[in-house]
Amino acid sequence: MADNADLLALLAEMKKSMEKGQEEMKEEMRKGQEGMKEEMRKGQEEMKNQIQSHVESKVGEIKDHVNSCIEKIEEDVQSVKREIGEVKGEVERKIEEVEDKVQGKIEEVEDKVQGK
Repeated sequence: MADNADLLALLAEMKKSMEKGQEEMKEEMRKGQEGMKEEMRKGQEEMKNQIQSHVESKVGEIKDHVNSCIEKIEEDVQSVKREIGEVKGEVERKIEEVEDKVQGKIEEVEDKVQGK
């Protein structure tokens, strides 16, 4: 009977050892999963930061481009204003010339009518 008792004791010890090993494996798996979750969180955070940095860079480039376009438009507006001023001055001179000619013709006609 001692042999059976020894075998039962050995089996009980082996069962305890296996249960302990299973618990250790569960704990290691839990720690591993937590580690993987943390790594994934860090990876996601890094990707988020990279995307944000890239977006900020692109926004800066777009702002620079828009500002450049605005400056060009402002220059074009000033150029058009100068041209309008030049044309306006030329039109005013032409109107004065025509008025002078018309006035001259009126005076000629008046002189002829009055017999001068």
